[in-house]
Amino acid sequence: MKVIFMGTPDFSVGTLEALIEAGHEIVLAVTQPDKPRGRGKEMQYSPVKEAALAHDIPVYQPQRIRDAECVEELKKYPADVMVVIAFGQILPKEILDMTKYGCINVHASLLPDYRGAAPIQWAVINGEPVSGVTTMQMDEGLDTGDMIMKTEIVLDEKETGGSLHDKLAEAGAKLCVETLKAVEDGTAVRTKQGETGTDYAKQLNKKMGDIDWTKPAVEIERLIRGLNPWPSAYTSWSDKTMKIWEAEVLDKESGQAPGTVAEVDKKTFAVQTGKGMLKILSLQLPGKKRMDTDAFLRGNQIKIGETL
Repeated sequence: MKVIFMGTPDFSVGTLEALIEAGHEIVLAVTQPDKPRGRGKEMQYSPVKEAALAHDIPVYQPQRIRDAECVEELKKYPADVMVVIAFGQILPKEILDMTKYGCINVHASLLPDYRGAAPIQWAVINGEPVSGVTTMQMDEGLDTGDMIMKTEIVLDEKETGGSLHDKLAEAGAKLCVETLKAVEDGTAVRTKQGETGTDYAKQLNKKMGDIDWTKPAVEIERLIRGLNPWPSAYTSWSDKTMKIWEAEVLDKESGQAPGTVAEVDKKTFAVQTGKGMLKILSLQLPGKKRMDTDAFLRGNQIKIGETL
């Protein structure tokens, strides 16, 4: 089929590559405008733009996809279907209905659970045993369209936001190819979502990573994994921001107040939480690389009774 592909981050690239490999013709890649990044604030392409240019695919980068001129621009590229995956803008009905097969979305959750911007990370933070990918026929709502296909991924006990991202990106690419085949040959079955009691997967921000030590150790450990690699979980130690990359739950109490360093040995230290203790296995200080806690303790002294 002729496809207009809409996507922006790394998560979208695998699906773009899979569609090309499956023999679909990508007539246009639509992605977010270039943004300044890094200390030098140099303008950088989105991952989808880089991938599209590598395949000589035309790229369109609208500031606001709902504007009339954007709709007219898309009409210049006749296509059978639009594939949308982590594009980053809400599509108007005129675009949703523009092609023969409409817009097919690849969403990184088992809908209707975890509609919204950050389903991958919230699945880890909330301790879900299983996540997955859903393809759906897009409508004007936010992740509310009819479901077409699903695939499930069982989360590892040490799953991070980053590791689940990679697993779901790969699964989503395969599922999208299967979905387009079913759509084209008329065998696709569309199922209405219904409602769910699961929280909306709201956008992540850096403030979310500020560890509240009054929470149970189990919840804090999941937060650490869910926000790895971005925006990361952190605390304050000796007037410095300490990022926590890996931790282990200890099912015991020290009698200390939450946030107090309760145990220290040569390789690690443990912090009292609202319920249980958290052994810190990997961390990072400003201007330093991520390190195992034993490496940190060889160059820094942390004492029992200190408060994070």
